[in-house]
Amino acid sequence: MRRIIRPLAAALLLAGLALLLPMASPVAALEVGQKAPDFTLAAPGGKQVKLSDLTAKGPVVIFTFIQAFTGT
Repeated sequence: MRRIIRPLAAALLLAGLALLLPMASPVAALEVGQKAPDFTLAAPGGKQVKLSDLTAKGPVVIFTFIQAFTGT
């Protein structure tokens, strides 16, 4: 039962966020050399990871895989 509820809850949450996204105020892009704003993301094991905690240990590289799991 849990295997069904978790993905369903996640899908509903993402759908709700998708509906609210157009109402969000626009955010300006960072310029080269600007510091990224602090943010928190969920990590494996239910832990929370903050950017500020990582940068306290040294430089951080954030790399994204845009369209990595799409058919394009």
